[in-house]
Amino acid sequence: MSHAKTSFVCLPCRAAYKQRYPRLGDPARVCPRCAGALIHVGSAFAAPKRRDAAAWRALSVLLNAGVRFHKSCCGGPGFRPRTPREVRERLTHARRSGESFRRALTRPDVP
Repeated sequence: MSHAKTSFVCLPCRAAYKQRYPRLGDPARVCPRCAGALIHVGSAFAAPKRRDAAAWRALSVLLNAGVRFHKSCCGGPGFRPRTPREVRERLTHARRSGESFRRALTRPDVP
């Protein structure tokens, strides 16, 4: 019986890896390319192509704001911006309205 896997990313290398879920007490995961720390992004993550620098910039903003891609019971992780333009719109909305960056980045529509 195989165990479920989840995704980890290395932002500097623009690489994603499927690995088993971390257990309490496991050492930090490291990138096989650069030996940097991997970020646990969740099992519903779909990595952009390595050459798509704009998508990786947008992803880095999401991850640094604490947004992850875990499955929910009713249809996946929900909306996530994919371009720097979508990220800028949501961050501008957050600054103007006082909404948290994390909440603004997962909002499907900007009012």
